[in-house]
Amino acid sequence: MKEAKRVAKNTGILYAQMAITVLMSLYTTRLILAALGAEDFGIFNVVGGAIVMLTFLNAAMAAASQRFMSFAQGEGNFKKQKSIFNISLVLHFFIAIAVVVLLEIVGYFLFDGILKIDIERIGVAKLIYQFLIVSTFFTIISVPYDAIINAHENMLFVAILRIAETIFKLGIALFITYTSFDKLYMYGLLMASLSVLLLIIRQIYCHKKYEEVDINIKKYFNKPLFKEMTGFAGWSFLGSSSSLITNYGQSIVINMFFGTGVNAAQGVAGQVSGQLGAFAGTMMKALNPLIAKSEGAGNRSLMLKASFIGSKVSFFLLTIFYVPVILEMPYIFGFWLKEVPEFAVIFCQLLLVRNLIEQLFLTLSSSIAAVGNIRKFETYVSILNFTPLIATYVLFYFGFPPYTLYFVYIIFAVCNAGLILYFAKKECGLSVSEYLKDVVFKSILSFIILILITSIPNYFLIEGFIRLAIVLVVSTCFFFMVVWSVGITTYEKDMVRSIINNFYSKYKTK
Repeated sequence: MKEAKRVAKNTGILYAQMAITVLMSLYTTRLILAALGAEDFGIFNVVGGAIVMLTFLNAAMAAASQRFMSFAQGEGNFKKQKSIFNISLVLHFFIAIAVVVLLEIVGYFLFDGILKIDIERIGVAKLIYQFLIVSTFFTIISVPYDAIINAHENMLFVAILRIAETIFKLGIALFITYTSFDKLYMYGLLMASLSVLLLIIRQIYCHKKYEEVDINIKKYFNKPLFKEMTGFAGWSFLGSSSSLITNYGQSIVINMFFGTGVNAAQGVAGQVSGQLGAFAGTMMKALNPLIAKSEGAGNRSLMLKASFIGSKVSFFLLTIFYVPVILEMPYIFGFWLKEVPEFAVIFCQLLLVRNLIEQLFLTLSSSIAAVGNIRKFETYVSILNFTPLIATYVLFYFGFPPYTLYFVYIIFAVCNAGLILYFAKKECGLSVSEYLKDVVFKSILSFIILILITSIPNYFLIEGFIRLAIVLVVSTCFFFMVVWSVGITTYEKDMVRSIINNFYSKYKTK
């Protein structure tokens, strides 16, 4: 119960932050698209859009380092935490150098006939790519600091920093709206500068706040630990980078066949998916340290229980937002954007479906990482990550439409789910039948019932604000009824009652 309260508190802090930042971020996207126009927005998405995806890479790599930090905390070994931090610094410095060299090599080929960019804008596009490389370097070498913050579950600082980041991004959007300089160039420069600034703030804060942030590589070097972390970080980086490259590769493949206009639609879909998905990602950020610490303390049962509940809760957190958005997306996009890029609506709807499938199995990936034997898992994940990109290229070559990309990725998301279940059973002792029955089937059935009920107003009302409001009310009201009656088990109902009764008794005594 103590762990549940801590997770609930951290999640509450992060959701308060999300309430502040989501609408502001969506408004910022509207300003940026209006200021840059569809073509320049598409160029930024295909060339500099990886700056945005670096957030994903940073989070994935930080989760790998945080696994060791949290594991050591679970063991109660403070000296080991200092060794982990110093080894992590060394590892990520060399990873950063390798990635920068790789990006420079890839950039040579990208701008030599692969990307379809107007000749007048190719110079700016190359500069934005260099901004990306600088931002990448600083992002990677700062991963150990993010791992420290996550391991300490300091979600208040995370929330404050994200709010500050959102305000800065809004300021950048307003600046490029009115600047007389090249808008695309200034946007790329300021976005890269912002990522470096935020990472420096994290470093300063960690050095002042946490004792284990003590840089002395010679003193804290531990050869067996270095070998273990090198192996884990290497395989984890393989999985993370393959996913990053695949996501970035989607933009390149779309650009090769359909141009920057369709890249703009992809960028808009990614923004919406990212903002809505952050609600469930917030839950994962609060839950991952508990999973690693439980394994470090030798409590495999608690780790698996946290994975079960975490998968289901994060799925339902997505569902409550996704259902009305999927149904009313044409109207929402028309209201939100001055000019809706072609394919933006269908791209986003399919991307949200893919996210829902992936969300059901994310905590199991964290559990596999917590156990630590990830070599085969990350190898198979990497292969599976690249396969849909190749399949999509072939389909586009034979004339399939742009949205085929997302259908392919939905199919492979299901394949990836099967892979995760296999390794969770092998490494963690997961009961696959129990997980499918209590988590997957209950979650999917709840989603299907909810979307069928919520779609009823669409058959009787014309598109507009009134219908959107009714859909939101119907979706919210029936969400709690469906989840309670279909989505959760008897044990989970008892847990909810216990938390409510505990809160009520505390409130009564005040």
